Amino acid sequence: MSSSLVTVSYIGAIILFILSLGGLSHPESSRRGNLYGMLGMTIAVLATVFGPQVTAQGYAWIIGAMVVGGSIGLYAARTVKMTQMPELVALMHSLVGLAAAMVGFATYIDPSASGNLRGAEKVIHEVEIYIGILIGLVTFSGSVIAFGKLSGKIGGKPLLLPGRHWLNLIGLLTVLYFGYEFIHAESVEAGMKPLIIMTVVSLLFGIHMVMAIGGADMPVVVSMLNSYSGWAAAATGFMLSNDLLIVTGALVGSSGAILSYIMCRAMNRNFVSVIAGGFGTGGGAPAKAKGDAEPVGEVISISAAETAELLRDAKNVIIVPGYGMAVAQAQHTVFEITKLLREKGVNVRFGIHPVAGRMPGHMNVLLAEAKVPYDIVLEMDELNEDFPDTDVTMVIGANDIVNPAAQEDPGSPIAGMPVLEVWKAKTSIVMKRSMASGYAGVDNPLFYKENNRMLFGDAKKMLDEVMVALKT
Repeated sequence: MSSSLVTVSYIGAIILFILSLGGLSHPESSRRGNLYGMLGMTIAVLATVFGPQVTAQGYAWIIGAMVVGGSIGLYAARTVKMTQMPELVALMHSLVGLAAAMVGFATYIDPSASGNLRGAEKVIHEVEIYIGILIGLVTFSGSVIAFGKLSGKIGGKPLLLPGRHWLNLIGLLTVLYFGYEFIHAESVEAGMKPLIIMTVVSLLFGIHMVMAIGGADMPVVVSMLNSYSGWAAAATGFMLSNDLLIVTGALVGSSGAILSYIMCRAMNRNFVSVIAGGFGTGGGAPAKAKGDAEPVGEVISISAAETAELLRDAKNVIIVPGYGMAVAQAQHTVFEITKLLREKGVNVRFGIHPVAGRMPGHMNVLLAEAKVPYDIVLEMDELNEDFPDTDVTMVIGANDIVNPAAQEDPGSPIAGMPVLEVWKAKTSIVMKRSMASGYAGVDNPLFYKENNRMLFGDAKKMLDEVMVALKT
């Protein structure tokens, strides 16, 4: 394949990637957006493999790598549960960062990569290598920690070391100093020492950065690491003089950065504060907030039959799905209940939090899978004003996104985070297995409110019972 044909293929792939981003902006066009992305990546891979920079001797290695990587990807796609998708994404980000770092080391060691460069060109090339390895390793170690937190292998409680901001500053100054030493190294051997020191510092920085962030803000972390992986890919593109990698990496990096900003704004967080500090506490058990507000009241349980009766008598119902629904795979039963209620003349709508939680954005996917109409799936801002006029709100396995402490307790770890105001409805029903706190580790005063009822048990089992009761 000639260089001109490769260039044309790259342009076509870039256009498809842009169309893919546009398609992913709305649930109805998301499937088309995914197809555009898949087609663009196929064109990009084939153009690179059969391009002039790859010799016949390299085909065996490339095909072998494609078979191994494709097999792992196919296995993951077929076996990984929806509830494991966020941690899988974090793990994939780590591999992108590791790949960028390995390419950087290989490019630096390879004499043919910079043998003909002199003066400013050589300096620029070495800066590209240094930055590419730095971003790649921060992405790698940070993503591994994010994977551990999302999967429950590492606790969600933030690790706040004494003088952590000073540690970050010392790390930054160390990276800058050894970057100067690396650029002025007279040989590859001399340059390896500052490069290795930077490697250790960047790995530790990535670990420290993510460990200091609590469970409530992990969605922002994953988005941020997605941005980092894009910039690492762009840096790799500069190293390899590959225009496609540069543009694609810039698209991923910029879109991830914009998404991180939007998510921080939606959660009333300062992006710099999230990166430098950390919010939330460990999950799994009720955790007391720092403020004076304590849950007051009695927890009132309700049966599936009583729940069905409340739903049957209601005129307006809002359903708020959460992580518990995904774990129980109850989305299809939810749709059947929705269909039954709508046939009885009940106005049923779904409330989706745009950001918070362990699986931001995934509720839309699950509801679309269950054939829930798009027009009744609404975001938080569209529904919060309607809760006072709602007869019943049904919370299925959600916790932090419906926690009134975010508004009522200034000392709460989730203070200021916008939430779905389900407690303002005439009656709220919360479906949970137990009284355990949510992913942020914060107790929920909603459970103790007079107009709230708790339906304990597996979401799928209890919803099946509600559906049977509705049919009778």
